[in-house]
Amino acid sequence: MLTIKISDFKALSIDELYSLLQLRSEVFVVEQDCVYQDIDGKDQKALHILGFKDNKLVAYTRIFKPGDYFKEASIGRVVVLKTERQHQYGYEIMKASIKAIKTYYNQSEIKISAQVYLKRFYNNLEFKEIGEAYLEDGIAHIAMLRS
Repeated sequence: MLTIKISDFKALSIDELYSLLQLRSEVFVVEQDCVYQDIDGKDQKALHILGFKDNKLVAYTRIFKPGDYFKEASIGRVVVLKTERQHQYGYEIMKASIKAIKTYYNQSEIKISAQVYLKRFYNNLEFKEIGEAYLEDGIAHIAMLRS
């Protein structure tokens, strides 16, 4: 079970910021071999959902209120440390993110840009595909909506 912390950008400690950037880089840049601009200027608008196991960041998302990323509230940068994926922390961090959107933004409609290979994972969290697959940073993605 994860210890969940929700923080706006300014309340993140330097160590938390370093850890979340390190985790995102480890998975999205190194593991997925994708060169892209992770530090995109949007972290300052997001609420950060951090999942700790034994005081180590192992899961993370960032959430946005409607209009800050998509027209709808949204969840992005969903990531779980590779060595911890067998523990279902992806579901845990996503459920915490969905709950945070309801709590902080009073929204139930959530849009994501999901990597296509994770469609079933997101379907299990009640997200449905909308539109066709597209390339984002060289990786196949699909827009998904949860109502």
